[in-house]
Amino acid sequence: MNTYDFTFTGTHLQALGSGALYWPAQALLCVSDLHLGKSERIARRGGSQLPPYETRDTLTRLSGDLDATGARTVICLGDSFDDLAAARSLSEDERLWITRLQAGRRWVWIEGNHDPGPIEFGGTHLADMVHPPLTFRHITQPTASGEISGHYHPKATLHLRSRAITRRAFLFDQDRLIMPAYGTYTGGLRSHDAALTDLMRTDAHAILTGPNPMQIPMPR
Repeated sequence: MNTYDFTFTGTHLQALGSGALYWPAQALLCVSDLHLGKSERIARRGGSQLPPYETRDTLTRLSGDLDATGARTVICLGDSFDDLAAARSLSEDERLWITRLQAGRRWVWIEGNHDPGPIEFGGTHLADMVHPPLTFRHITQPTASGEISGHYHPKATLHLRSRAITRRAFLFDQDRLIMPAYGTYTGGLRSHDAALTDLMRTDAHAILTGPNPMQIPMPR
């Protein structure tokens, strides 16, 4: 399992190359912004006809991370579905797949701006979750402390001598950690965007996802 170990607010965490976050001491896996059903939602609204495989791909990667970590608790950090209609549009096979992943685990759905209400799946539905010393919610708050959030889909670029590498990324400072989007069809917001630079402290770092996760100063 390709991981990057780091400490946030005194807590040992692992950033997985897939974009998931693992808290070993609690056997807790956190993923953000799965946006399941995105291809159906885009087609429903008259957009491009994207291949409808993103839900299966996202669930395949999530299954792999659960097998690799043995997580007993899963927190889906909001925007797990592209909208509430997309949640209802999942095929029976995909719904059963989610049920199998939930079996024997505590499963928490944090509400996002795309899926603001309870959905017709098992697990617990919360606006946010406090698990000291950490707080899990979808969108960061100005007074954040020990907060893990999503929403912004951050990505960061590492400039090498011969090329530049851009990947989805975790961003963190002493107050907040912003998760990368986990969903296959999700886009990304570059770390130098004002929406992110205004949130993060000047000494913030990025952890690039991918085959070899690595930490760099947050590009601004």
